Amino acid sequence: MLQHDNAQPHVARICTQFLEAENIPVLAWPAYSPDMSLIEHVWDALDWHIRQ
Repeated sequence: MLQHDNAQPHVARICTQFLEAENIPVLAWPAYSPDMSLIEHVWDALDWHIRQ
């Protein structure tokens, strides 16, 4: 099973056709899902703290 972030290169017709031809299932993922990366929140908090 493959999971990608629905970025334009990942959902291009050629990529979609390749995944279908190779029988690779793709996990459904919303186009504008919230950021699930915890480190991004840490960087934001650190940036805010430094700027104070």
